[in-house]
Amino acid sequence: MKIIFSLFALFFTFNSAAQTVNPYPPTPAEKRLEAFNQRQKLKSSSLLKNVKLRSIGPTVMSGRVVDVDVSPADPTIFYVAYASGGLWKTTNNGISFTPLFDNQPSITIGDIAVDWTDDEIIWVGTGENNSSRSSYSGTGIFKSTDGGKSFTNMGLSDIHHTGRIIIHPNNPDIIWVAALGHLYSPNKQRGIYKTTDGGKSWRNTLFVNENTGAIDLVIDSKNPDILYAAFWEKTRRAWDFQESGDGSGIYKSTDGGENWFLISSDKSGFPTGNNIGRIGLSVFNKNPNIIYAVVDNQNHRKEKQKTEFAVNKKLLKEISVDDFLKLDDEDINEFLDRNDFPEKYSAAEIKEQIKSGKIKPLDLVEYLGDANEQLFDTPVIGAEVYRSDNGGITWKKTNDDFIDDMFYSYGYYFGEIRVDPNDENLIYLLGVPAIKSTDGGKTFSSMDESNVHGDHHALWINPDKNGHLILGNDGGLNISYDNGKTWFKANTPAVGQFYAVNVDMEKPYNVYGGLQDNGVWYGPSTNKPGYRWYASGHNPFKMIMGGDGMQVAIDTTDNNTVYTGFQFGYYYRIDKKKESTKPVRPQHKLGEKPLRFNWQTPIHLSKHNNNIFYIGSNFLHRSFDRGDNYETISGDLTKGKKDGDVPFGTLTTIDESPLKFGLLYTGSDDGLVYVSKDAGNSWKKISDNLPQNLWVSRVIASSFDTSVVYVSLNGYRWDNFDSYLFKSSDYGNTWLKLGGNLPAEPINVVREDPVNKNILYVGTDNGLYVSLDGGNSFMSLFNGLPDVPVHDLVIHPRDNEIVVGTHGRSVYIGDVSYIQKLTPDVLNEEIKLFALNNKTYSDRWGNKSYTWGEMIVPEFIIPYYAKTSGLVKIKILTDKNDSVIELTDTAEAGLNFFNYDLSVAPGKIKWYENFINENLSVKQKNKFKETDSKKVYLRPGKYSVEITANGNKQRESFEIKKAIKKQRGKKAETQLNKM
Repeated sequence: MKIIFSLFALFFTFNSAAQTVNPYPPTPAEKRLEAFNQRQKLKSSSLLKNVKLRSIGPTVMSGRVVDVDVSPADPTIFYVAYASGGLWKTTNNGISFTPLFDNQPSITIGDIAVDWTDDEIIWVGTGENNSSRSSYSGTGIFKSTDGGKSFTNMGLSDIHHTGRIIIHPNNPDIIWVAALGHLYSPNKQRGIYKTTDGGKSWRNTLFVNENTGAIDLVIDSKNPDILYAAFWEKTRRAWDFQESGDGSGIYKSTDGGENWFLISSDKSGFPTGNNIGRIGLSVFNKNPNIIYAVVDNQNHRKEKQKTEFAVNKKLLKEISVDDFLKLDDEDINEFLDRNDFPEKYSAAEIKEQIKSGKIKPLDLVEYLGDANEQLFDTPVIGAEVYRSDNGGITWKKTNDDFIDDMFYSYGYYFGEIRVDPNDENLIYLLGVPAIKSTDGGKTFSSMDESNVHGDHHALWINPDKNGHLILGNDGGLNISYDNGKTWFKANTPAVGQFYAVNVDMEKPYNVYGGLQDNGVWYGPSTNKPGYRWYASGHNPFKMIMGGDGMQVAIDTTDNNTVYTGFQFGYYYRIDKKKESTKPVRPQHKLGEKPLRFNWQTPIHLSKHNNNIFYIGSNFLHRSFDRGDNYETISGDLTKGKKDGDVPFGTLTTIDESPLKFGLLYTGSDDGLVYVSKDAGNSWKKISDNLPQNLWVSRVIASSFDTSVVYVSLNGYRWDNFDSYLFKSSDYGNTWLKLGGNLPAEPINVVREDPVNKNILYVGTDNGLYVSLDGGNSFMSLFNGLPDVPVHDLVIHPRDNEIVVGTHGRSVYIGDVSYIQKLTPDVLNEEIKLFALNNKTYSDRWGNKSYTWGEMIVPEFIIPYYAKTSGLVKIKILTDKNDSVIELTDTAEAGLNFFNYDLSVAPGKIKWYENFINENLSVKQKNKFKETDSKKVYLRPGKYSVEITANGNKQRESFEIKKAIKKQRGKKAETQLNKM
């Protein structure tokens, strides 16, 4: 028996280890930096460099702040680092911000440090130090010596995630970095690094193991040779997160970080062992022997859980069938109501099923198993605060009671503690709420107010003004001057972290999107971010769902019915006008295994029938009545459940061919792609010839050919950053790899252009790319767009605009109508002038709107394509071929948009006046009035543009139309009726 058990244990150990072997080695740092260089090449050679993308915000919900660094001389000047939104600076106390880190190898940040001397040296540690699902890795440490105008990569490019940066208070060339290391793979580039030459060279002075990194680092400002470092052991995989380990602990150095020793030993009073998670530190600078630490204690609570209900999960896990049948029906019904069982289940019905052997009492517990329960209901100890009064030799826990509802079971997302510079007993703790203690951590009170978002990650305390705080969280930045009683929300940057976007067919159309921890919002595509809404009390964007906002589907037959939801498949059908919601989450039956839903559960509304709604768990579910009832139309379309505490073996993407009802595709987080050609009656796996075990980020059925399908795969969760894009022209039987010139950047989304079948759009973790040749090669679409993760794309079918959902900089929109015109024939022309839009005349052109207003300058865009760069001549001609003005433009290879202000050449004004008046009666003739701009503008009439390049000419006509004057009374009503 012993031999059999040992063999079984050996097999199980081997099999478990095999599951965690990384099939895709992490992308080397050198390759990632090469990818940045390739990105620059695709920008410089792009034919689309003049296609501008405009930000529409929104700004109201902001995004995750990870650090704040404030000027000690003037606290209205400070830098803010956003998790994936870059680095921003304010010089007016948060009224406005300027971005400084938009076009670097990685825009994501873990920590910043500023040397506030005259040079204002900025250090940026890229790679977020929180370890969530979208905590992007960085490419090292960057330095600016000119206040953020430029940055230099100073190395440590493979640490991926930066815990903390410390600048020596007396020598700016000495820097320490707490390197957290890779998120999804073991690596040796972790621990404490030190430079003594301003970042030219680095030494690793403390390394624990390949899964343990440095998450926090603090210094004794009175004696800079003394430092304390918090180390955190964790292993994250797509299906499991072990957020604690023996390697977690606190180290101290007394020689400037050259040597370190562990001070959180078993004898110190600080908790140790395999269940110790993330640790945060804070030193009281007036007495540096006083140190506070917050620890995420993953040990389970030893106290017996008080049960106030007769029927509970613990009972149901242990009770026999006979004993269950003796339970009181009212107690069973109370359990069913408390856990939101469907109404069809009652005590009587359940007892019948148990008596007949169809189900067991345990099935009542397993029926409820879902991911949110694992996040919130696991009985871990959670946040604990410890204090040392002797420089870390011994520690004592400050809180007698549990600090409930602080970290829950996901303390990996938090871990910041601060002690007031002037009061050793005033401490602040950041978690889901922000809380403070005035008695050294014995008791706490909340600082969260109605305009303060939850999930807090950064806090600055003014040492010179009591109560002045700057707080960073998932909803941006808050400022207080009364120690957290009231807050100002400094949310002017557009730094929303969108997971998904979609559009309706209103005029103007609305953009919808789900955001990380900021719900689901929608607003007009014409929005221009600004401060007007503070005065009007009306923000153009409206929230329609809370939680972590996910995918959105809109019924465009009424532009009112919206399907959306939050994490792990909790979706709803929303009536915007009635402001009503109805759950549309499919339910398994009692006795069946719970459905597995991805964090971002995929949904799809059929283009063939607006009542047909699809949603994916590990199965595909279809509703013919808008989500009221479902049928499961597939088997398990994944490799099955995988042991771990993160839902895995789930669908990640769904699509239905817009050309054929029931031609369905699915993709899963474990790398499987399936097709059904018969509305779900049968399914075929089509991913065997694709790279295996990668996250299927998107599967897209072609709008031009039913046999064509595109798939993008993503290796982010293996720390593999290559680009994987494929096309099949035979329903997935064979695959062709696309995008050979794409940088090594994980692909999040691929979209086919709805007008030009040769055009593909791809969004990666670092930007937006366009192919004009069916995916063989790509170029960058970047004008106005930072190098930010692009999570989703939509091409509006009517307005021909691309809507870009970024994970860090909200939403951008660009006109792709001219990109769509770049057919092979156009690309072969030396010069191509596109059709021109007409313009309505205004006699206010060239004048100020009012005394202190801006000049009203007309814009007339002349769009053209040039095969090569060079000088282009442009003539504006009357309908009699007389030249009104001659202009020149320096064309770039590709699309160009010359902005002509509709003015007449100064030397031709008198002639033009005669030209306009020659066909008018004496009463109609008039002399041109001088404008504020001293220019004369084209009057109503027919004109043309002639453009010449390299001896090639093109001409297109346009018209300046008369303005329709507003009329009062019946005359106006009659005129309107005629229109």
